[in-house]
Amino acid sequence: MTLEELADAVAEARQRTLELTGDLTDAQLMGPQLPILNPLRWEIAHVAWFQEKWVLRRHGEPPLRPEVDALYDSMAVPHDTRWELPLLSRETTLDYLREVRDRVLNRLRDERASQEDRYFGWLTVFHEDMHTEAFSYTRQTLGYPAPPFSEGAAGPEPPAAGGPLPGDVTVPGGSFLLGGSADEPFVFDNEKWEHPVEVAPFAMARAAVTQAEFAAFVEDGGYRRREWWSAEGWVWREAAGAEHPVYWRRSPAGWRRRDFDREVELEPHRPVLHVNWHEAEAYCRWAGRRLPTEAEWERAASWDPAAGRRRRYPWGDAPPSPAVANLDWRGGGCLDVGALAAGDSAVGCRQMLGNVWEWTSSDFAPYPGFVADPYKEYSEPWFHTHKVLRGGCWATRSRLIRNTWRNFYQPDRRDVWSGFRTCAL
Repeated sequence: MTLEELADAVAEARQRTLELTGDLTDAQLMGPQLPILNPLRWEIAHVAWFQEKWVLRRHGEPPLRPEVDALYDSMAVPHDTRWELPLLSRETTLDYLREVRDRVLNRLRDERASQEDRYFGWLTVFHEDMHTEAFSYTRQTLGYPAPPFSEGAAGPEPPAAGGPLPGDVTVPGGSFLLGGSADEPFVFDNEKWEHPVEVAPFAMARAAVTQAEFAAFVEDGGYRRREWWSAEGWVWREAAGAEHPVYWRRSPAGWRRRDFDREVELEPHRPVLHVNWHEAEAYCRWAGRRLPTEAEWERAASWDPAAGRRRRYPWGDAPPSPAVANLDWRGGGCLDVGALAAGDSAVGCRQMLGNVWEWTSSDFAPYPGFVADPYKEYSEPWFHTHKVLRGGCWATRSRLIRNTWRNFYQPDRRDVWSGFRTCAL
């Protein structure tokens, strides 16, 4: 990845931040205090602070603004205080975002830019990419309208054809290298490094569980029948008072779902989303299925039996395009699970990247020989308390995602763009 590509990514990521938040009122930028969200006015400034810290201040430059360390360091500022802090004003926040971006671009365009500058530049781009996805699900959680992107900002829409995609594929077993390889341009510490694992043969669903399939579970009393839930899941269900997925509502005409600030009918062939790990696990018990391990998920996404090697992406080694994956906000939401056949993995699984994040059965844990990267707070504090999700969603940035990329959330989180696919018992 060249310095020119990095500079373009820095500018584009900041533009995406502005597109996702610029239309909101001052009150919306603060929002209600919730344990699963940040106030957006705090979060967008945090993105700039993070970039300033890792790219500019590594060279000994003083803070651009003296107060920012006390306000925007996510590891030092307790979450529940972020609504009460003397945050920068809206205009000053926007000035700060632009100033940091411009200074970073000047450094990256300097012929003296080092390999370390490149590494930390990409780290801050990917960090911002993850936050722009969080901005998207914050808008959903709070019932804000979908963002009004400027023309072309989200790129061309992917094909809309689809429908259901029933059935399983058989994935051959064997020894398999799990994790990131050293020839990747950038690898996060929790992906390091590839290591052999044994995977038994298994059968995996060709597609993610659909809204219609999950509605059958709900209609069969799935949320009221204790036998489908783990002990932890049942405790969560009772505490949350959950009777169905979080944004669903039963109307006289059938189930409806809130999509940002509007209510829509269920889209039967699109994946169920905004379900947490407990809900996914309960559905699997009801259906006589199970969640895949993350090793199984990665093997189904990347293993090419004919070539005897791994692929970087399910469809091969070419980067994502609208023809193979629903990413980058192109569809404005999920597509039918049968869409994008050109993106199938070698074993026949569809949409393993994009559309909806997929829960796995695996705890988020370090790979053998784990060593934290300079951004030590990224992975290590969350080991053994979170579950692994794979594959990205429709709002994930295409430059971020690949077969080895690991996402992780606590098993009770259902505000994120999460769904799942199943395996045969």
